[in-house]
Formats: sequence, C-alpha cells, structure tokens
Amino acid sequence: MQGAFLVRRVQAVTRDMDLVREVLIAIEQDPAFDGLCQMQPDGPNPLGISDFSFAQVAYHLALLIDAGMVVGKSGMRMPIITRLTWQGHEFCDTVRDPAIWAKTKKGASAAGGFTIDLLKDLAKGFLKTQIEERTGVKL
Repeated sequence: MQGAFLVRRVQAVTRDMDLVREVLIAIEQDPAFDGLCQMQPDGPNPLGISDFSFAQVAYHLALLIDAGMVVGKSGMRMPIITRLTWQGHEFCDTVRDPAIWAKTKKGASAAGGFTIDLLKDLAKGFLKTQIEERTGVKL
C-alpha cells in the first residue's frame, strides 16, 4: 500500500524484577486464575497493578509465560493467562516477604547481575536463614 506508514511506539524493553514479583503475586491472589478458564487482564491497571504501564505488564506477562512461570498464550497486545505453574508458585513463596525481597534485590545488585534462578536461590537462602532463626531448627 503506497503512502501507508506503520506507526509504532518505541519503549525500552527491560525486565523489571519488582514487576515480575508483583505480577506473579497478583495472579496467585486472584481466584479467577484457577486454571479452569483463560483470562485476559485488561483496563488501565491490569491485574490491579497501577505503578507500571499496560505495555510493561503485558511484556512481563509474556516473559513469565516464556519462563514457564505462568500458563498462557502470548502474541497479542495483552497475553491470555490461565494460572501460575509450580515454578511460579515457588518463586512467589520465596519472595513474598517484603524483607526477604529487599535483601534479595540488595544482594543481586551488589553482585552486579542476576538471573531469575539466581534471584530465587538467593531469596531461598535468606528464607532458610529466617526459618532457622525463628524456629531454632538448622536446615
């Protein structure tokens, strides 16, 4: 088609681990994502997340589907999601506590780099220490 232009907004495509955590916890807490049906979050604050744009939430949902933490389908403006996977629940369990999450982010920042698996392992280490301190049981 002559004279037609494709206009596309350009936005930095970066992974934000705070948003990853927030998205996973939001899905886990919403009974609509019980695995029985497919849902497509919509509205100005998808999943009740207001500190990030629609595009950022959509991009991170697609990443979480790719990472095997969320069951869903990407490839559209907002991915369709069904539920968390076992891995998604495991990640939530390790980073749910805000104090553990803060220590995990600080440790990853000090190291200068991380992967989601390393973040999870670091959070597990902090969680293990917290359990040992609170129960007196050495794990």
